[in-house]
Amino acid sequence: MTLPVDPVENLATLIRCPSVTPEDSGALEVLGSMLAQIGFTVERPVFSEPGTPDIQNLYARRSGNGPHLMFAGHTDVVPVGDEAAWTHPPFSADIHEGEMFGRGAVDMKGGIACFVAAVARHVEAGGTIPGSISLLITGDEEGPAINGTTKLLDWATAKGESWDAAIVGEPTNPDALGDMIKIGRRGSLSGVVTVHGRQGHVAYPHLADNPVRGMMAIVEALLEPAFDAGTENFQPTNLEITSVDVGNAATNVIPAKASAAFNVRFNDTWTPETLRAEIEARIEKASRSTRFRAGKAEPSNFELSWRDRPSEVFITRDEKLIETLSGSIEAVTGRKPALSTSGGTSDARFIKDFCPVVEFGLVGKTMHMVDERVPVAQLEALTQIYRRFLEDWFG
Repeated sequence: MTLPVDPVENLATLIRCPSVTPEDSGALEVLGSMLAQIGFTVERPVFSEPGTPDIQNLYARRSGNGPHLMFAGHTDVVPVGDEAAWTHPPFSADIHEGEMFGRGAVDMKGGIACFVAAVARHVEAGGTIPGSISLLITGDEEGPAINGTTKLLDWATAKGESWDAAIVGEPTNPDALGDMIKIGRRGSLSGVVTVHGRQGHVAYPHLADNPVRGMMAIVEALLEPAFDAGTENFQPTNLEITSVDVGNAATNVIPAKASAAFNVRFNDTWTPETLRAEIEARIEKASRSTRFRAGKAEPSNFELSWRDRPSEVFITRDEKLIETLSGSIEAVTGRKPALSTSGGTSDARFIKDFCPVVEFGLVGKTMHMVDERVPVAQLEALTQIYRRFLEDWFG
Protein backbone atom coordinates (compact mmCIF):
# COMPACT_ATOMS: atom_id res chain seq x y z
CA MET A 1 0.00 0.00 0.00
CA THR A 2 1.39 3.39 -1.04
CA LEU A 3 0.85 5.98 1.68
CA PRO A 4 -0.20 9.53 0.69
CA VAL A 5 3.25 11.00 1.37
CA ASP A 6 3.46 13.12 -1.80
CA PRO A 7 1.57 16.43 -1.50
CA VAL A 8 1.67 16.90 -5.27
CA GLU A 9 -0.14 13.62 -5.92
CA ASN A 10 -2.54 14.30 -3.05
CA LEU A 11 -3.42 17.72 -4.44
CA ALA A 12 -3.85 16.47 -8.01
CA THR A 13 -6.33 13.87 -6.77
CA LEU A 14 -8.33 16.50 -4.89
CA ILE A 15 -8.31 19.08 -7.71
CA ARG A 16 -9.70 16.51 -10.15
CA CYS A 17 -12.86 16.44 -8.05
CA PRO A 18 -14.79 19.53 -9.28
CA SER A 19 -16.19 20.33 -5.85
CA VAL A 20 -17.73 23.73 -6.56
CA THR A 21 -19.92 24.72 -3.60
CA PRO A 22 -22.23 22.99 -2.69
CA GLU A 23 -21.20 19.94 -4.75
CA ASP A 24 -18.69 17.50 -3.26
CA SER A 25 -17.96 15.57 -6.47
CA GLY A 26 -16.03 12.88 -4.61
CA ALA A 27 -13.48 15.16 -2.91
CA LEU A 28 -14.24 14.02 0.63
CA GLU A 29 -14.35 10.38 -0.45
CA VAL A 30 -10.81 10.49 -1.85
CA LEU A 31 -9.62 12.47 1.18
CA GLY A 32 -11.18 9.91 3.51
CA SER A 33 -9.43 7.13 1.61
CA MET A 34 -6.06 8.83 2.06
CA LEU A 35 -6.65 9.27 5.78
CA ALA A 36 -7.84 5.70 6.33
CA GLN A 37 -4.50 4.49 4.94
CA ILE A 38 -2.62 6.27 7.73
CA GLY A 39 -4.71 5.15 10.66
CA PHE A 40 -7.54 7.66 10.82
CA THR A 41 -11.09 6.72 11.66
CA VAL A 42 -13.23 8.62 9.17
CA GLU A 43 -16.83 9.80 9.52
CA ARG A 44 -18.85 11.67 6.89
CA PRO A 45 -21.79 13.52 8.44
CA VAL A 46 -24.22 15.36 6.16
CA PHE A 47 -25.98 18.42 7.55
CA SER A 48 -29.19 20.03 6.36
CA GLU A 49 -31.27 23.11 6.96
CA PRO A 50 -34.43 24.28 5.20
CA GLY A 51 -33.68 26.63 2.33
CA THR A 52 -30.03 25.56 2.05
CA PRO A 53 -28.35 22.69 0.19
CA ASP A 54 -27.35 19.55 2.07
CA ILE A 55 -23.59 19.58 2.72
CA GLN A 56 -21.17 16.68 3.04
CA ASN A 57 -18.50 17.02 5.73
CA LEU A 58 -15.63 14.91 7.06
CA TYR A 59 -14.31 14.29 10.53
CA ALA A 60 -11.28 12.01 10.87
CA ARG A 61 -9.33 11.16 14.00
CA ARG A 62 -6.07 9.35 14.69
CA SER A 63 -6.19 8.67 18.43
CA GLY A 64 -3.41 8.58 20.97
CA ASN A 65 -2.72 9.45 24.59
CA GLY A 66 -1.94 13.12 25.00
CA PRO A 67 -3.07 16.49 23.64
CA HIS A 68 -5.45 16.75 20.72
CA LEU A 69 -4.60 18.83 17.62
CA MET A 70 -7.18 19.76 15.01
CA PHE A 71 -6.43 20.60 11.38
CA ALA A 72 -9.40 22.34 9.78
CA GLY A 73 -10.25 23.35 6.27
CA HIS A 74 -12.55 22.90 3.29
CA THR A 75 -12.62 21.02 0.02
CA ASP A 76 -15.30 23.16 -1.64
CA VAL A 77 -14.09 25.73 -4.16
CA VAL A 78 -15.48 28.82 -5.86
CA PRO A 79 -16.74 28.66 -9.47
CA VAL A 80 -14.12 28.75 -12.21
CA GLY A 81 -15.56 31.77 -14.01
CA ASP A 82 -14.83 31.84 -17.74
CA GLU A 83 -13.33 28.40 -18.30
CA ALA A 84 -12.09 29.46 -21.74
CA ALA A 85 -9.87 32.06 -20.04
CA TRP A 86 -7.87 29.36 -18.23
CA THR A 87 -4.60 28.34 -19.85
CA HIS A 88 -5.07 24.85 -18.37
CA PRO A 89 -8.41 23.20 -17.63
CA PRO A 90 -9.44 24.19 -14.09
CA PHE A 91 -9.87 20.62 -12.84
CA SER A 92 -7.01 18.97 -14.70
CA ALA A 93 -4.24 19.54 -12.11
CA ASP A 94 -1.83 20.13 -15.01
CA ILE A 95 1.74 20.94 -14.06
CA HIS A 96 3.48 23.53 -16.24
CA GLU A 97 6.85 25.12 -15.56
CA GLY A 98 6.86 23.87 -11.99
CA GLU A 99 3.35 25.01 -11.08
CA MET A 100 0.17 22.99 -10.63
CA PHE A 101 -2.93 24.63 -12.10
CA GLY A 102 -6.44 24.09 -10.81
CA ARG A 103 -9.32 25.56 -8.90
CA GLY A 104 -8.61 24.97 -5.22
CA ALA A 105 -4.85 24.58 -5.68
CA VAL A 106 -4.27 27.41 -3.21
CA ASP A 107 -7.67 27.83 -1.54
CA MET A 108 -7.43 25.38 0.03
CA LYS A 109 -7.00 21.86 -1.24
CA GLY A 110 -3.25 22.50 -1.30
CA GLY A 111 -3.07 23.00 2.45
CA ILE A 112 -5.05 19.81 3.06
CA ALA A 113 -2.82 17.83 0.67
CA CYS A 114 0.28 19.01 2.51
CA PHE A 115 -1.04 18.24 5.99
CA VAL A 116 -2.05 14.73 4.95
CA ALA A 117 1.41 14.20 3.44
CA ALA A 118 3.06 15.47 6.63
CA VAL A 119 1.19 12.97 8.80
CA ALA A 120 1.78 10.18 6.27
CA ARG A 121 5.54 10.79 6.27
CA HIS A 122 5.61 10.67 10.04
CA VAL A 123 3.71 7.36 10.01
CA GLU A 124 5.89 5.92 7.24
CA ALA A 125 9.01 6.77 9.24
CA GLY A 126 7.63 4.82 12.18
CA GLY A 127 7.15 7.90 14.31
CA THR A 128 4.73 7.90 17.19
CA ILE A 129 2.54 10.82 18.15
CA PRO A 130 1.87 11.23 21.87
CA GLY A 131 -1.62 12.50 21.35
CA SER A 132 -4.48 12.71 18.84
CA ILE A 133 -4.82 14.39 15.47
CA SER A 134 -8.14 15.16 13.86
CA LEU A 135 -9.14 16.68 10.55
CA LEU A 136 -12.32 18.71 10.47
CA ILE A 137 -13.10 19.36 6.80
CA THR A 138 -16.24 20.92 5.35
CA GLY A 139 -17.76 21.38 1.94
CA ASP A 140 -19.48 24.65 2.89
CA GLU A 141 -16.80 27.26 3.52
CA GLU A 142 -17.13 29.06 0.20
CA GLY A 143 -20.92 28.93 0.45
CA PRO A 144 -23.30 30.15 3.15
CA ALA A 145 -21.30 28.33 5.88
CA ILE A 146 -24.49 27.07 7.51
CA ASN A 147 -24.21 23.30 7.14
CA GLY A 148 -20.45 23.11 7.49
CA THR A 149 -17.87 23.83 10.16
CA THR A 150 -20.20 25.29 12.77
CA LYS A 151 -22.46 22.22 12.75
CA LEU A 152 -19.51 19.86 12.43
CA LEU A 153 -17.98 21.34 15.58
CA ASP A 154 -21.23 20.93 17.49
CA TRP A 155 -21.64 17.37 16.18
CA ALA A 156 -18.12 16.37 17.22
CA THR A 157 -18.46 18.04 20.61
CA ALA A 158 -21.70 16.15 21.25
CA LYS A 159 -19.75 12.94 20.61
CA GLY A 160 -17.32 13.92 23.37
CA GLU A 161 -14.57 15.48 21.27
CA SER A 162 -12.47 18.36 22.56
CA TRP A 163 -9.30 19.94 21.22
CA ASP A 164 -6.25 21.64 22.66
CA ALA A 165 -5.33 23.65 19.56
CA ALA A 166 -6.19 24.02 15.88
CA ILE A 167 -4.58 25.06 12.62
CA VAL A 168 -6.69 26.18 9.68
CA GLY A 169 -4.82 25.59 6.43
CA GLU A 170 -6.04 28.68 4.58
CA PRO A 171 -3.57 30.52 2.31
CA THR A 172 -2.20 33.15 4.70
CA ASN A 173 1.02 34.30 3.02
CA PRO A 174 0.90 37.44 0.85
CA ASP A 175 4.14 36.98 -1.10
CA ALA A 176 6.30 34.07 0.07
CA LEU A 177 5.79 30.96 2.17
CA GLY A 178 6.61 31.89 5.75
CA ASP A 179 5.47 35.52 5.53
CA MET A 180 2.48 35.39 7.85
CA ILE A 181 0.48 33.49 10.44
CA LYS A 182 -3.06 34.67 11.09
CA ILE A 183 -3.61 34.82 14.83
CA GLY A 184 -7.03 36.46 14.70
CA ARG A 185 -9.54 38.15 12.45
CA ARG A 186 -11.60 41.30 12.40
CA GLY A 187 -15.33 40.86 12.75
CA SER A 188 -17.79 41.15 9.89
CA LEU A 189 -21.24 42.75 9.84
CA SER A 190 -23.51 43.22 6.81
CA GLY A 191 -26.72 45.16 6.28
CA VAL A 192 -29.04 46.79 3.76
CA VAL A 193 -30.57 50.24 4.09
CA THR A 194 -33.58 51.14 1.91
CA VAL A 195 -34.96 54.64 1.44
CA HIS A 196 -38.63 54.74 0.38
CA GLY A 197 -39.85 57.58 -1.81
CA ARG A 198 -42.68 58.12 -4.26
CA GLN A 199 -42.42 57.20 -7.92
CA GLY A 200 -43.19 59.87 -10.47
CA HIS A 201 -42.33 61.60 -13.73
CA VAL A 202 -39.01 63.43 -13.76
CA ALA A 203 -40.72 66.46 -15.36
CA TYR A 204 -43.07 66.77 -12.36
CA PRO A 205 -40.80 66.33 -9.31
CA HIS A 206 -43.25 68.10 -7.02
CA LEU A 207 -45.55 65.11 -7.39
CA ALA A 208 -42.85 62.60 -6.42
CA ASP A 209 -40.28 61.98 -3.69
CA ASN A 210 -36.85 61.01 -4.99
CA PRO A 211 -35.27 58.48 -2.56
CA VAL A 212 -31.85 58.88 -4.16
CA ARG A 213 -31.43 62.24 -2.41
CA GLY A 214 -31.83 60.62 0.98
CA MET A 215 -29.67 57.66 0.04
CA MET A 216 -26.77 59.92 -0.95
CA ALA A 217 -26.74 61.51 2.50
CA ILE A 218 -27.00 58.14 4.24
CA VAL A 219 -24.12 56.64 2.24
CA GLU A 220 -21.95 59.65 3.07
CA ALA A 221 -22.79 59.28 6.77
CA LEU A 222 -21.81 55.61 6.70
CA LEU A 223 -18.45 56.33 5.10
CA GLU A 224 -17.43 59.43 7.09
CA PRO A 225 -16.13 59.97 9.68
CA ALA A 226 -13.89 56.93 10.19
CA PHE A 227 -15.17 54.51 12.81
CA ASP A 228 -11.78 54.34 14.57
CA ALA A 229 -8.04 54.54 13.93
CA GLY A 230 -7.28 50.88 14.57
CA THR A 231 -5.99 49.20 17.70
CA GLU A 232 -2.79 47.51 18.85
CA ASN A 233 -3.66 44.22 17.15
CA PHE A 234 -6.10 45.21 14.42
CA GLN A 235 -6.47 47.42 11.37
CA PRO A 236 -9.00 50.28 11.43
CA THR A 237 -12.65 49.36 11.12
CA ASN A 238 -13.71 49.71 7.49
CA LEU A 239 -17.19 50.00 5.97
CA GLU A 240 -17.64 49.42 2.25
CA ILE A 241 -20.79 50.03 0.21
CA THR A 242 -21.11 46.87 -1.86
CA SER A 243 -24.21 47.71 -3.91
CA VAL A 244 -26.48 50.66 -4.65
CA ASP A 245 -29.68 49.92 -6.56
CA VAL A 246 -32.91 51.68 -7.52
CA GLY A 247 -34.30 48.94 -9.76
CA ASN A 248 -35.06 51.51 -12.43
CA ALA A 249 -34.37 50.96 -16.12
CA ALA A 250 -36.09 54.16 -17.27
CA THR A 251 -34.43 57.57 -17.53
CA ASN A 252 -37.66 59.57 -17.17
CA VAL A 253 -38.99 57.98 -13.99
CA ILE A 254 -38.16 58.95 -10.42
CA PRO A 255 -37.72 55.64 -8.58
CA ALA A 256 -39.90 54.54 -5.69
CA LYS A 257 -37.02 53.33 -3.54
CA ALA A 258 -33.24 53.11 -3.34
CA SER A 259 -31.26 50.42 -1.52
CA ALA A 260 -27.62 50.19 -0.49
CA ALA A 261 -25.88 47.08 0.81
CA PHE A 262 -22.80 47.39 3.00
CA ASN A 263 -20.27 45.30 4.87
CA VAL A 264 -18.14 46.34 7.84
CA ARG A 265 -14.91 44.67 8.91
CA PHE A 266 -14.46 45.79 12.50
CA ASN A 267 -11.77 45.57 15.17
CA ASP A 268 -11.93 45.09 18.93
CA THR A 269 -13.10 48.67 19.48
CA TRP A 270 -16.56 47.31 18.70
CA THR A 271 -18.93 44.48 19.38
CA PRO A 272 -21.67 43.60 16.87
CA GLU A 273 -24.16 45.27 19.21
CA THR A 274 -22.28 48.56 19.64
CA LEU A 275 -21.47 48.71 15.93
CA ARG A 276 -25.11 48.20 14.98
CA ALA A 277 -26.07 51.02 17.34
CA GLU A 278 -23.48 53.35 15.79
CA ILE A 279 -24.66 52.60 12.25
CA GLU A 280 -28.31 53.03 13.19
CA ALA A 281 -27.52 56.40 14.81
CA ARG A 282 -25.63 57.60 11.73
CA ILE A 283 -28.46 56.64 9.39
CA GLU A 284 -31.11 58.17 11.64
CA LYS A 285 -29.20 61.47 11.83
CA ALA A 286 -28.64 61.55 8.06
CA SER A 287 -32.31 60.84 7.34
CA ARG A 288 -33.39 63.77 9.51
CA SER A 289 -31.00 66.18 7.83
CA THR A 290 -32.07 65.35 4.26
CA ARG A 291 -35.29 66.12 2.45
CA PHE A 292 -36.69 64.41 -0.63
CA ARG A 293 -36.99 67.86 -2.23
CA ALA A 294 -36.77 71.49 -1.23
CA GLY A 295 -39.74 72.67 0.79
CA LYS A 296 -40.77 69.21 1.96
CA ALA A 297 -40.75 68.96 5.73
CA GLU A 298 -40.65 65.19 6.24
CA PRO A 299 -37.27 63.49 6.64
CA SER A 300 -36.21 60.59 4.44
CA ASN A 301 -38.17 57.43 5.16
CA PHE A 302 -35.80 54.49 5.59
CA GLU A 303 -35.63 50.94 6.85
CA LEU A 304 -32.52 49.03 7.92
CA SER A 305 -32.14 45.26 7.88
CA TRP A 306 -29.19 43.15 9.02
CA ARG A 307 -27.96 40.23 6.94
CA ASP A 308 -26.97 36.84 8.32
CA ARG A 309 -25.24 36.56 11.65
CA PRO A 310 -22.20 38.73 12.34
CA SER A 311 -18.71 37.30 12.75
CA GLU A 312 -17.08 38.45 15.98
CA VAL A 313 -13.57 39.81 16.22
CA PHE A 314 -11.06 37.53 17.94
CA ILE A 315 -7.36 37.08 18.67
CA THR A 316 -5.48 33.97 19.78
CA ARG A 317 -2.87 34.29 22.52
CA ASP A 318 -1.77 30.65 22.92
CA GLU A 319 2.03 30.97 23.19
CA LYS A 320 2.81 27.28 22.65
CA LEU A 321 0.75 27.11 19.46
CA ILE A 322 2.05 30.36 17.99
CA GLU A 323 5.69 29.97 18.98
CA THR A 324 5.91 26.34 17.86
CA LEU A 325 4.42 27.11 14.47
CA SER A 326 6.62 30.19 14.07
CA GLY A 327 9.69 28.13 14.91
CA SER A 328 8.75 25.42 12.41
CA ILE A 329 8.24 27.99 9.66
CA GLU A 330 11.55 29.70 10.37
CA ALA A 331 13.41 26.37 10.49
CA VAL A 332 12.17 25.42 7.00
CA THR A 333 11.99 28.77 5.20
CA GLY A 334 14.42 30.98 7.11
CA ARG A 335 11.65 33.56 7.53
CA LYS A 336 10.21 34.75 10.82
CA PRO A 337 6.49 35.06 10.12
CA ALA A 338 4.51 38.17 10.95
CA LEU A 339 1.60 37.62 13.32
CA SER A 340 -1.38 39.22 11.64
CA THR A 341 -5.12 39.76 11.99
CA SER A 342 -5.53 41.21 8.50
CA GLY A 343 -7.76 39.96 5.70
CA GLY A 344 -11.25 38.57 5.60
CA THR A 345 -13.03 35.93 7.61
CA SER A 346 -12.52 32.18 7.70
CA ASP A 347 -13.94 29.22 9.59
CA ALA A 348 -11.49 30.04 12.37
CA ARG A 349 -14.25 32.36 13.58
CA PHE A 350 -16.22 29.26 14.59
CA ILE A 351 -13.29 27.21 15.89
CA LYS A 352 -12.10 29.91 18.29
CA ASP A 353 -15.05 29.11 20.56
CA PHE A 354 -13.73 25.55 21.03
CA CYS A 355 -9.94 25.90 21.25
CA PRO A 356 -7.06 28.26 20.40
CA VAL A 357 -6.74 28.54 16.61
CA VAL A 358 -4.29 30.00 14.10
CA GLU A 359 -4.17 29.91 10.32
CA PHE A 360 -1.23 29.04 8.10
CA GLY A 361 -1.08 27.72 4.56
CA LEU A 362 0.16 28.55 1.08
CA VAL A 363 0.77 31.87 -0.66
CA GLY A 364 -2.60 33.32 -1.60
CA LYS A 365 -1.75 35.40 -4.68
CA THR A 366 -3.86 33.38 -7.14
CA MET A 367 -6.77 32.24 -4.95
CA HIS A 368 -10.19 32.67 -6.61
CA MET A 369 -8.48 33.82 -9.83
CA VAL A 370 -8.44 32.40 -13.34
CA ASP A 371 -5.39 30.11 -13.54
CA GLU A 372 -5.24 29.53 -9.79
CA ARG A 373 -1.97 27.67 -9.27
CA VAL A 374 0.75 26.73 -6.80
CA PRO A 375 4.47 25.98 -7.26
CA VAL A 376 5.08 22.30 -6.55
CA ALA A 377 8.18 23.31 -4.57
CA GLN A 378 5.93 25.30 -2.26
CA LEU A 379 3.81 22.21 -1.60
CA GLU A 380 6.92 20.35 -0.51
CA ALA A 381 8.03 23.19 1.76
CA LEU A 382 4.61 23.49 3.43
CA THR A 383 4.59 19.73 4.02
CA GLN A 384 7.95 20.02 5.76
CA ILE A 385 6.65 22.86 7.92
CA TYR A 386 3.56 20.91 8.96
CA ARG A 387 5.62 17.82 9.77
CA ARG A 388 8.10 19.82 11.82
CA PHE A 389 5.22 21.45 13.67
CA LEU A 390 3.63 18.08 14.47
CA GLU A 391 6.88 16.74 15.89
CA ASP A 392 7.62 19.88 17.94
CA TRP A 393 4.08 20.58 19.22
CA PHE A 394 3.54 17.02 20.36
CA GLY A 395 7.14 16.61 21.39
